[in-house]
Amino acid sequence: MKCLGSVRSKHKGRAAAAIVALALGLGCAAPQPVLYPNPHLEQVGVAKSKQDIAACESLAAEYVKNPGAVEQAAKRGAAGAATGAVLGAIGGAIGDGAGRGAAIGSAVGGVGGVLSALVKSDQPSPTEVNFVNHCLQERGYRVVGWQ
Repeated sequence: MKCLGSVRSKHKGRAAAAIVALALGLGCAAPQPVLYPNPHLEQVGVAKSKQDIAACESLAAEYVKNPGAVEQAAKRGAAGAATGAVLGAIGGAIGDGAGRGAAIGSAVGGVGGVLSALVKSDQPSPTEVNFVNHCLQERGYRVVGWQ
């Protein structure tokens, strides 16, 4: 029995580490505008262009509201928890532990749903992208896309 307990704790540690790594990796996924190397960009340089991008993004954040980001995270978390509970119960029933499987599946699904919503809320809306593109265009830049 002691050996079985150590195997379970190893799996719990690996699962926690995987969730943390996923959260950190996804947290850095916000796209940025890509500028065409026109004469204006060559004249002002990369450092100034990054300042201008930050200024335009700040203006967009001020004027373009993204309502409901928190509500979306809560809804996705609840949906993920429900889906995870069902899948966990099915998996647990196969291994004679439906209740425990449902609890684990619910927890994992809930975390996944919230992380998914938080990552999506970090993505600029189409209106924000257009606002930043227009702002940069007025400053002499040409935006070729976002990545």
